[in-house]
Amino acid sequence: MIIRKYEEKDIHMMTEIWNEVVEDGIAFPQEDLLDDVLGREFFESQSYTGVAEDDGQIVGLYILHPNNVGRCGHICNASYAVSSKCRGQHIGEKLVLYCLSKGKELGFRVLQFNAVVESNVHARHLYERLGFVQLGTIPGGFRMKDGHYENICPYYHTL
Repeated sequence: MIIRKYEEKDIHMMTEIWNEVVEDGIAFPQEDLLDDVLGREFFESQSYTGVAEDDGQIVGLYILHPNNVGRCGHICNASYAVSSKCRGQHIGEKLVLYCLSKGKELGFRVLQFNAVVESNVHARHLYERLGFVQLGTIPGGFRMKDGHYENICPYYHTL
């Protein structure tokens, strides 16, 4: 498996993987699905968009962008999506590690996750194992697909 900058030919598969996570309704704040046109615009608008490619297939991706502007523009934010067919293969871990390196390379000083859902224990354990620090808990900060609210846990990692 390799992780690399996305290319035009990757857009359709990236959009499918992204939409899988959005449709699950338990991790991303977005509610609207992307088509290939909107996906292209969305992925192009990021500071960096990387893909995990395995045997010619896109199996995961991440987006990296500033978390804020001006005096806080040195803090970046990222989101990760792994194909449901490929979960449990440590693809997410490889994406996060690559993202940490890329964020530093792009001049960011901190990577912050604003809204890790408290019940997303696999992601939380991964982030903590990789040295992310939880900032606290925001009660009821995430509306799940079924309408109930769950706590979110912001995290950060110095780059």
